Amino acid sequence: MPKPVEGLKVVELGVWVAGPAASAILADWGADVIKIEPPAGDPGRMFGRMLGCDLGVNPPFELDNRSKRSIVLDLAGAEGRETAFELLAGADVFVTNVRPAALRRLGLDFQSVSARHPRLVYGLITGYGQDGPDADRAAYDVAAFWSRAGVAHLLTRPGQTPPFQRGGMGDHSAGMTLAAAICAALLARERTGTGQLVTTSLYRQGAYTVSFDLNTCLLTGQPIAIGQRETMGNSCMNNYAAGDGRRFWIVGLEGDRHWPPLCRVVGHPEWLDDPRYRDATARFVNGLELIAELDEIFATRSLDDWAQAFAAEPDFFWSPINSLEDVVADEQFHAAGGIVDDGESSIAMVATPADFHGTPWAPRSAAPQLGQHTDEILAELKARRRS
Repeated sequence: MPKPVEGLKVVELGVWVAGPAASAILADWGADVIKIEPPAGDPGRMFGRMLGCDLGVNPPFELDNRSKRSIVLDLAGAEGRETAFELLAGADVFVTNVRPAALRRLGLDFQSVSARHPRLVYGLITGYGQDGPDADRAAYDVAAFWSRAGVAHLLTRPGQTPPFQRGGMGDHSAGMTLAAAICAALLARERTGTGQLVTTSLYRQGAYTVSFDLNTCLLTGQPIAIGQRETMGNSCMNNYAAGDGRRFWIVGLEGDRHWPPLCRVVGHPEWLDDPRYRDATARFVNGLELIAELDEIFATRSLDDWAQAFAAEPDFFWSPINSLEDVVADEQFHAAGGIVDDGESSIAMVATPADFHGTPWAPRSAAPQLGQHTDEILAELKARRRS
């Protein structure tokens, strides 16, 4: 059965995570992705050493580069650039997250490429956008997505230092956005016959991630307070610790709907008529006292015991706060398709987060070695010239 975008030809000039992530999604979905690398390779090949992996593996690079083919080209020279243009002549999509000024120096900016290949969809991820004083400023996602877009600030409790972002959070979000934009541009090309430039930026992606807060600020001029569990106005929307130390989150966003099952599950149905707690306003005013009472109650039993009690209440919504080990051991994570193998050596890896139930996808191979397919791809170009 064909994969969703099988037959699509993609050329990637990507570094680190964001650009490679976008084309990795397309590769998972069946595209033939040719990854152009300099003689020294994509710097993302250093992740394994940077993370201290001592088993000869590079997990981040494997995730974002499986099912691709690698060709080494020296784009500083005319021959390398001409080969790149020849690759683009046979491609549907070009994906890059190289800075715009460097692309212009290489002659691989959108204007230069589209002049020769007008049907090509050109996908570009930048740090801060294409215009403005910082358009060509260097940016990793820690800078543009996490820090400058407000994500870190909104996750910092008052008086504390900002938390550290986990690797690739903004990059992978931006990669998903670009993959979607590319697919939309390909659909538009079916109607118009012409490709186009599609872009996203790490800065915009960060702002969209916190757009609940940002749009509230824009429309009202007021920020949404940063939550602190001891003073949450809705005790049904808070995290607690069970007696074995495992934490969980109660997700009772609708107070009137979710308060009664919470009262029953903790063995206090009389709270429904208690003037301190019987409506949302009273629970807000007496929140400190209520949260302290719930803390004492939840500390009396293990999380497994509480899970059984929670299951008896269909309108009690909750989730364990999982460690990575918990996620890997979670039967539901596997049932939801969260793990795939690399299609070659049956190594378990994280799946990209979309499924197609009529045209299912699967990785076809592990990430390529640097330049692994150079001879093969050059031979294909030579054969195409002859034909």
